[in-house]
Amino acid sequence: MKLYFKQRLFSWFDSYDIYDEEGNTVYTVKGEFSLGHKLPIYAPNGEYLGRIQERILTLLPKFEIYIHGRYMGEIKKEFSLFTPRFTLDCRDWEIEGDIFGWDYTVTSRNHGHIMSVSKELFRLTDTYVLDIADPENALLCLMIVLAIDAEACSND
Repeated sequence: MKLYFKQRLFSWFDSYDIYDEEGNTVYTVKGEFSLGHKLPIYAPNGEYLGRIQERILTLLPKFEIYIHGRYMGEIKKEFSLFTPRFTLDCRDWEIEGDIFGWDYTVTSRNHGHIMSVSKELFRLTDTYVLDIADPENALLCLMIVLAIDAEACSND
């Protein structure tokens, strides 16, 4: 399953539309005013699905993941000199990125490949392609990419 993650060009807060391969909107993210990033995610019919919320007052960025109000885990930036590095405290998933911070792979120690993410270059807004092995993991995979993008935006 592929999802296309595109930031809206004109918005005050982090707002994104997520499309499937046919161009149908499958998720909408509407950032809210808060200390740190707070990114609620909605289905196309407006149903609230979950949120990513940045924890503030931490040495390195940390983002909590909530699906239907239930805490699922967190993604946190790790100190590294050359490549952006993140750790996931969610299921048994691990994340690995390239030196530029544009491409990531998420794997499971028990189930293998979960998702590949690549950032499309030379676009007006942040645009990512998510290639997800199991559609059941789509929302959680999207949340991981949202957290990585929020951290990158904070650094810019």
